Amino acid sequence: MDIYCTVEERYVQAVEELKYGETARALQLFNELIVADASYARAYYQLGIINYYHIRDYHAAGYFFSKCIEIEANFPDVYHDFIKLLVFLNMEMKAKSTAFKALLVPGINHWLIYKQLGLLEEKNQKYNAALSYYKKAYNYSLDKEDAEDSKEDIERVGDKISSGAKFVYSL
Repeated sequence: MDIYCTVEERYVQAVEELKYGETARALQLFNELIVADASYARAYYQLGIINYYHIRDYHAAGYFFSKCIEIEANFPDVYHDFIKLLVFLNMEMKAKSTAFKALLVPGINHWLIYKQLGLLEEKNQKYNAALSYYKKAYNYSLDKEDAEDSKEDIERVGDKISSGAKFVYSL
């Protein structure tokens, strides 16, 4: 690591490398950042991103996201990706506790958090709970695409609920 560059300058350089598809170089730079400053939370976040989306090492991604939250609990971006990972892995208890913690963080996207909670419940076939979360997500939608996405989620889960309903016939 150059002694003439600040940690922030190296971070921006590493993010640019990742943006332009140089994942291996970005990985090297983020690891160097952690060696230089072990308390630089955003480097852990980016390492989580690389491990989750590029390398697909979910265990490592979870570690790096957790480490980022441990160091900088009010960094909203980490929660979005970490909760997506936890829902993907169907880690129900951890996903819910992380999501409820995230809802208290300033700048968090409530729509995304509630959508992920809905996905988690739908994945576990808890359709009424999923419907409740999807409705909350709809209430927090701030643009047309998010609102339409939430409407589709609500309709899909509603169909699942009605298809599983038992019919009672009386004479």
